[in-house]
Amino acid sequence: MAEENAGSKPTILIVDDSEINRDVLKEIFKDDYTILEADNGKTAIEMVVKSRAFLSAILLDINMPEMDGFSVLVEINKVKLVDKIPVIMITSDTSIETERKCYEHGVVDVICKPFDALIVQKKVSRSIEILMSKRHLEDQVNSQTKLLRAQFQQLQKQQEVLKKNNAMIVEKICTIVEFRNLESGYHLRRIHDFVSILGKYVMNMYPEYSITDHQIEVMASASAMHDIGKITIPDNILLKPGRLTRDEFEVMKSHTTRGCDIIRMLADIQDKEYFEYSYDICRHHHEKFDGNGYPDGLKGDEISMAAQLTGLSDVYDALISERVYKAAYSMDKAFGMIVNGECGVFNPKLINCFREAKLEMNNAYIRTKMQEAEDNKAVNGEDDDYEDDD
Repeated sequence: MAEENAGSKPTILIVDDSEINRDVLKEIFKDDYTILEADNGKTAIEMVVKSRAFLSAILLDINMPEMDGFSVLVEINKVKLVDKIPVIMITSDTSIETERKCYEHGVVDVICKPFDALIVQKKVSRSIEILMSKRHLEDQVNSQTKLLRAQFQQLQKQQEVLKKNNAMIVEKICTIVEFRNLESGYHLRRIHDFVSILGKYVMNMYPEYSITDHQIEVMASASAMHDIGKITIPDNILLKPGRLTRDEFEVMKSHTTRGCDIIRMLADIQDKEYFEYSYDICRHHHEKFDGNGYPDGLKGDEISMAAQLTGLSDVYDALISERVYKAAYSMDKAFGMIVNGECGVFNPKLINCFREAKLEMNNAYIRTKMQEAEDNKAVNGEDDDYEDDD
């Protein structure tokens, strides 16, 4: 019956072993509240648990037989309801010690016997208003939290789609560059792996660079864009087997800045972080630590770590891979050439990381070469299970 009435008026529970006291309080609240009664502590606990969903306040007498008001509070606290339902203690003891004890048990207010109707009404209504305001605020917070969570999840989905689209577009464009450059399609995979491996060593050996796992992941992904500008270089220069003339080399060097022009055109379909790394790597992966690189002549740590990692990785892969203008060097020979400064000056700290990462980088190279051989075998119909019906 109480649950049916709970929707129309706030419901309060009066707990007092004195029927006279309960009647007085009922008379005070009858017009504004639905009233539940309990004449002892045990019954009160049962009613609180049962009516917890719609109970707006509890008026609880301290002095009752069997179980006093404080014992009732302890039990209510066990089910964590004192913070959710305001409890107002009823007492004839006006001492500061009793009042302090009430507040220490979590009650919101104290009313004294004999009752003053106006004071009792104001204390109860104020306690209920505070409760309602708190619940309303919690509802608003929960509603906003759900909305924000839904928006965040939607944003995450959109970002995932964007990343997949980015990766697909980059892969297609870079594949075109690889074909034009007559390089193995596994060049970009190796650069990705080399940047990831070297980046981990820089992160662990030189914390002053403040590199994170996330940054390494983005750097490695963005490294695929390092030579995208070569798509603009004429074939007679890009594929020339001999040494380039000074003028031809100037044209070749322009692939860094021309690549940046292409990346800018792709800015709208890339997330900001990926765009910034791609642009920086494309422009600066040929800069050298002593300032003798191009196109901007940056020196030292003016060159971002992303560009430094990609630059060293690109040089190493170029040395150990066959190109139109050279045969492949052995991995040991290529390693020595870089460490000894025969390929330009690199960051000494990065060279230290290169020393430590040598085995992992070589293993990564071997894995891609094995995968390349298997893929070529499958494409050329050399699989062991293949049979020619002709």
